[in-house]
Amino acid sequence: MTDITADTAGWSCPTPLRNHPVVVMGHGGGGALSAELTRHLFLPAYGSEALRGLTDSAAVPLGGARLAFSTDSYVVRPLFFPGGGIGDLAVNGTVNDLAMSGAVPAYLSCAFILEEGTELSTVGRIAQALGAAARAADVAVVTGDTKVVDSGHGDGVYVNTAGIGLIPEGVDIRPQRARPGDVVMVSGPIGQHGIAILSVREGLTFGTEVVSDTAPLAGLVRAMLAVTPGIHVLRDPTRGGLAAALNEIATASDTGVSLDEGAVPVPEAVATACALLGLDPMYVANEGRLVAFVPREHADTVLDAMRAHPLGREAAVIGTCVAEHPGLVVARTGLGGTRIVDLPLGEQLPRIC
Repeated sequence: MTDITADTAGWSCPTPLRNHPVVVMGHGGGGALSAELTRHLFLPAYGSEALRGLTDSAAVPLGGARLAFSTDSYVVRPLFFPGGGIGDLAVNGTVNDLAMSGAVPAYLSCAFILEEGTELSTVGRIAQALGAAARAADVAVVTGDTKVVDSGHGDGVYVNTAGIGLIPEGVDIRPQRARPGDVVMVSGPIGQHGIAILSVREGLTFGTEVVSDTAPLAGLVRAMLAVTPGIHVLRDPTRGGLAAALNEIATASDTGVSLDEGAVPVPEAVATACALLGLDPMYVANEGRLVAFVPREHADTVLDAMRAHPLGREAAVIGTCVAEHPGLVVARTGLGGTRIVDLPLGEQLPRIC
C-alpha cells in the first residue's frame, strides 16, 4: 500500500494552517480557519471549478436545466434542544442551502452514523422528526445509508443529508453578484439557535427559554422571488453567524458592507445571554434566518413580501453594499462610532449544527 503524506511546505497559504498541524475545533466553525482549510487544502485537492464559488449549494447544468446540489453533516450536541433536534435540523439545513441559490428543493438523501450502544428509541425519535420536517418542507427523502461505529468512537448519532433542487429560469443568486447600492436585509431576529444550544448544553437559564429558529426557508425565498427574480445574493447565516455571512459576501464580490448595528434585530433574551457570557450576537449561529442583498429599486417590495410570510414577519433592513472598503464589513455603533466586523477565527460555540 502506498503511503500518501501531505507536504505542508507546498501549501499556498502558511497561516493559519501551518500553525495547526492537527485539526482543531475552529476548522469546523465557519470562520477564518474553515476558509483557510477549504481554500488551501480541499480546493487544490479536488480541482473542481464548480467548487470555487464556495456557495451554500452548487449550481450545475443537467439536461438543459440548472440544478442546485448541496450536502451537509450534522454533529450537534445535544441531539435535542428547545425548538428542535438533529433530525429536523438536518432537513432544514440542507433545504436552506438549496434555497439560498433560489432553487426549489425536491429530493434529499440521508445517512445515519450511529454509535454502538445508542438507544434505538433515540434513533427512532430522530428519524420521526426528520421525516416530519421533510414533509413540512415538501421534499422527499429518496435514498440513504446507515453505518455503526464502536462504542466510544462517536457521539450517539451523526446525520448527513444531501439535496437537489431546480433553479428557476432567470434566477442567478450568488455572493459574487453583490453590487454597491444593494440594500442588505435580514429575515428576522438573530442568535436564537446558538443560544438555545448553549442553554441546554451548559444548563444555563436567562429568565426565559430561548428557542431555536430552525425552519425551512424555501417558501420564504419563493415569496421573495415572486416579486422580483433579480435578487443578487441570499445566504443563511449559520456557523459564524451574521458576521461570517456578510464577510463571505463582501470578499466574494469585492465590495464593502456598511451595517447599522442598531438596526440588526436581536431578541432581548439573546442580548442578555450574550452580555452575560461575553459573546457578540453577530457571531452566534442561526438556522432559520437569511440575509438578502437586493437592488435598491426592488428593496421595498421584497421587504413587504418577506414581512407577509410567517418566517419573515420581523424582517429588517440592516445596511447597504458599498464601493468603499471592499472586502470589509463596517458597522455603525449605537454610540455613533464605527467598528470592523471581522470574520471570526473559529467559532464562539462549536457543534451547533
